[in-house]
Amino acid sequence: MDTVSLIRQAIKEDLGSGDHTSLATIPPRAKGRAVLVAKEDGIVAGIDVAETVYKLISPKTVFVPFKKDGDPIVEGDRVFEVSGSSRHILAAERLSLNYIQHMSGIATHTRQLVEKIKSIGSSTVLLDTRKTTPNNRIFEKTAVRIGGGSNHRFGLFDMILIKDNHIDFAGGATEALKKTSAYLANYPAKKNLSLRVEIEVRTMEELQEVLKWGEGNPNGLHRIMLDNFTPSKLKEALAVIAHRYETEASGGITEKNILKYAETNVDFISVGALTHHIKSLDLSLKSVSALTHQLDLSLK
Repeated sequence: MDTVSLIRQAIKEDLGSGDHTSLATIPPRAKGRAVLVAKEDGIVAGIDVAETVYKLISPKTVFVPFKKDGDPIVEGDRVFEVSGSSRHILAAERLSLNYIQHMSGIATHTRQLVEKIKSIGSSTVLLDTRKTTPNNRIFEKTAVRIGGGSNHRFGLFDMILIKDNHIDFAGGATEALKKTSAYLANYPAKKNLSLRVEIEVRTMEELQEVLKWGEGNPNGLHRIMLDNFTPSKLKEALAVIAHRYETEASGGITEKNILKYAETNVDFISVGALTHHIKSLDLSLKSVSALTHQLDLSLK
């Protein structure tokens, strides 16, 4: 589903039969102007999404951005301004904030981790995962890219990722890979299914099994995920793989230990916390009259 359709659904969920508070308190012809102000430092993401919210609620709303997605912001910065019907500005306020605060939180944390990796000269690429909020994946993965990270598969349909449960249910890593190879070979040609294959390994023994299968099937595997390996074990595994396949480290990787993993120059590090364990960036929409009043008080 495209972003506009998802935003329409979100508006319907939030607005329901109408913003009765604004309808009750704001005259129908009242006009207003409001500014989104940063209350903490970070990376802004979701400006276009916020604008779409305002425009879908009222095409007559004037939206003026002062920043663009990916820009660093500091406390006090003005991010965008909206003007038009006061009722429409208020109807769009919370939903637009929900998007831009959450996306900016993701972009900010992603940028912090990407910069950490770059600081040691590592070539490792930071990836997100499918640990996302239902119906918000497209926004969250966009925020990761804005923050400088890269996206892993979007869903179950665009890559084959053989994980631990697949291996166990299939009867082992070799059986899982055999079945995958047969599945892809026998998929109807008219469907044009061309998927990259990745497999997760949990031990050095499982890795050796995968590599042995790969010797006879050089085109049947593209990436090996080394799950919950310590940095030292990861380094050992990378030496065994010897660049025959792309490599990915996953499991238990945090801001505190990510440099230890990045030092190995593993091709990819995937961090689920980029999208599922994030703090929204503190941003606030203020009417221009209220903002002016606050500034006047601070000068006294």
